[in-house]
Amino acid sequence: MNIRSLLLGSAAALAAASGAQAADAIVAAEPEPLQYVRICDAYGPGYFFIPGTETCLKVGGRVRTEGEWYDAYNASSKNGTLWHTRAELAVDTATDTEYGPLKTNTVIRWDWNDGNTTSTKLLWANISLGGFLVGKADSQYNSYMGYAGNVINDDVVYDGPKELNQLTYKYDAGNGFTAVISVEDSNSAGDTSSYGGAWQTGKGNHYAPDVVLGAGYKTGAWTLRVIGGYDSVVEEGAIKARVDADFGDFKAFLMGGWNTNGDKLNKYAGSYLNSNRAACPVNGADCGWGDWAFWTGASYQINPKLQANAQLAYTDSKIFAATANVAWRPVKDLLVQPEVSYTNWDAADRDQWAGVLRFERKF
Repeated sequence: MNIRSLLLGSAAALAAASGAQAADAIVAAEPEPLQYVRICDAYGPGYFFIPGTETCLKVGGRVRTEGEWYDAYNASSKNGTLWHTRAELAVDTATDTEYGPLKTNTVIRWDWNDGNTTSTKLLWANISLGGFLVGKADSQYNSYMGYAGNVINDDVVYDGPKELNQLTYKYDAGNGFTAVISVEDSNSAGDTSSYGGAWQTGKGNHYAPDVVLGAGYKTGAWTLRVIGGYDSVVEEGAIKARVDADFGDFKAFLMGGWNTNGDKLNKYAGSYLNSNRAACPVNGADCGWGDWAFWTGASYQINPKLQANAQLAYTDSKIFAATANVAWRPVKDLLVQPEVSYTNWDAADRDQWAGVLRFERKF
């Protein structure tokens, strides 16, 4: 065999081997595309799409710890100091529908006080669609009107019930006029601590709902709102009227309430501490409004990180409450808030100074 024949044979063998290897080559599969979380900005900041769905989700909450010195609500309190820590987890969802956004709001709260075990509460859990809301939330008698100032002890003079089951419809005309009607559960709980013990008990077999009806109008810097609540257990109620002024850095409000029967406590014109009659100077009724009550307060934004707040309240039953604080936000979402309160029960010649130092981080 000559060299030429050897070279030709080698070339043929190499070509055959190359063809066989090409036929047997393993081809790698294309990588799956990554599914990044999509931002959902239609319902405000913080929402994102749940992967694989058209539902938007927002998760948030807060951690709060505060020291309390005496009790602005209770002239008989023997607690010199108390340390309280709270955590809240909030989960909101929203989905676009032909009737508007279908939303849910859920807030779970955990509280721990000195010497006590941790307590858990379902604070809010509700569904809303097209102006309707059903489930647990603060009474519209409070939430529609707005709470009584940017102070911690804002309801030393009781301004209405908070957490309860309800069926609510809110109307917004789009021109500044709004209205609300709410059927509220009078039987969410049946003991004397219900809604701060704000009205008579013995309603365990009572199933008629309570009713709240209100309207408001906003024009420029001014907002006027009126609301009424009827307590079907006591068969009495109350009306509140409020005017707010917003001038940017300076904000103020004035709110007045009228009780349909000043000799009775009811759910809408009651007492925060009637559940503990020893906390009231003479008896439980002394913690109520009497025939009327009023609240006024103001806030001033001193600089981007510091705000001053104050509130005054007085009742026909001669309860006077004054509270002031400063809200300092050294960094975004962190609040440091010292507050001082003074309460005077003139009918019983008793008074009380109290203070709070709060630290809160929201997320």
